[in-house]
Amino acid sequence: MLRCCRAAAAIAAGCIPSSPRGCRGLTMAKSKFEYVRDFEADDTVLPNCWIVVRLDGRNFHRFSEQHEFKKPNDDRALQLMTKCAQTVMQELEDIAIAYGQSDEYSFVFKKKSRWFKRRASKFMTHVVSQFSSSYVFYWKDYFKDQQLLYPPGFDGRIVLYPSNQNLKDYLSWRQADCHINNLYNTVFWMLVQRSGLTPVQAQERLRGTLAGDKNEILFSEFNINYNNEPLMYRKGTVLIWQKVNEVITKKIKLPKEEEEKEIEVTRTKTKVVPLHCDIIGDQFWEEYPEILAEDS
Repeated sequence: MLRCCRAAAAIAAGCIPSSPRGCRGLTMAKSKFEYVRDFEADDTVLPNCWIVVRLDGRNFHRFSEQHEFKKPNDDRALQLMTKCAQTVMQELEDIAIAYGQSDEYSFVFKKKSRWFKRRASKFMTHVVSQFSSSYVFYWKDYFKDQQLLYPPGFDGRIVLYPSNQNLKDYLSWRQADCHINNLYNTVFWMLVQRSGLTPVQAQERLRGTLAGDKNEILFSEFNINYNNEPLMYRKGTVLIWQKVNEVITKKIKLPKEEEEKEIEVTRTKTKVVPLHCDIIGDQFWEEYPEILAEDS
């Protein structure tokens, strides 16, 4: 209907000749302006490659300060990010797995996906727009009465990985990055919040330290065993598809009975499930081989 209205307007403007076949003919009509389509670039990505769309929060350091995120980790912010990522996966079912930490999420589309003819711009814009709108929509569910002061921004990029090992190494890299950043931030904020150091002093204290040094500071000065910190902080969040049994209540009317009766029914549904686990070793991939399966 909308297309017909546009075509009718074009006829009225003298751009397209009228057609006796009505709207059906109008959709096939050409205009003298159609040559501008030749300027569109072909952004079809290579076939038989894993397509990774990674998005990052734009200037989230300032955003987290303005909205008073808890340091070093804010459960509300992390859970909101995961909710947004789950929404993206539910809308774009060709995503095989996703991984997130801090203000970033990586979405892995299947190697054989033909979604939108494998156009890179479609992958990136759909993921980023769905995620961004979900962040605003679900904000109140996690931050309750805390007002969203201004719209958050996210940028995205696309990288192709031709082999399963390339993809596993990419996800391992992101999880290793999660560990490195979280260990640093945990020590840094302990020095600021509990030792009274300024941010500059804390940076100087940690300059040149290795992972073992940071673990020692946490344990000897704050009685914190880093290995006991929540897995969500140390490992990030992995999203996968899993079959889950759901129990629902249904009303049915039995023969020879006047009133409806409530019964519980168990049904199996495929849902996006968050995991907080190691994905660098082989155990995860052996447990979920369907993620990398060619026909998945």
